[in-house]
Amino acid sequence: MISIHFTDGAGERGTARELAPANGFRAPTHPEKLHLPLAPNGTRGRFVRGFTLVELLVVVAMAVALTAIAVPTYQSYMDDVRLSNVVKDIALISIHLERYRTENRGQLPDTLAETPASNLADPWGNPYGYLNIETATGPGLGKVRKDKNLVPLNTDFDLYSMGKDGKSKSPLTAADSHDDIVRANNGGYVGPASEY
Repeated sequence: MISIHFTDGAGERGTARELAPANGFRAPTHPEKLHLPLAPNGTRGRFVRGFTLVELLVVVAMAVALTAIAVPTYQSYMDDVRLSNVVKDIALISIHLERYRTENRGQLPDTLAETPASNLADPWGNPYGYLNIETATGPGLGKVRKDKNLVPLNTDFDLYSMGKDGKSKSPLTAADSHDDIVRANNGGYVGPASEY
């Protein structure tokens, strides 16, 4: 026989039959009639509910789906921010170079080290590329940036960022130059080489 223990209001502990005469309490004789919920292990008593494996898998799947959407969006946003920063930097360096030209009787510097923009680096940590086309001779002319028709982008100076990969070639059609951000048309265009 199953014995169920109860506590009466006075704190006395005993079976239902022992406590019944003291307080008039009459307990059911069968545990099934107590209507206690079944615990996961099949016993009656305190019921503890946790998460099922399916519920956990659904939550993990939702987290993965949100991450799959958010990460590319964030990366695209950061690429746009970096491009915007490079365009601003190239515009600033161009202003410094024009100021240098004004102060030095129409001559451009041979390197960016001669300007206040000497310590600027692109968002990927690479120095900006610069070539004074007006004074370039011999091998220096081979470094002039060229478009898909191999026509020089500028007639005064080339100014560019090597982009995310940190590599660059003279013609914009080269694979290493596709992610470059260039100044072209003597400053009329500043943007991705792939869109020029």
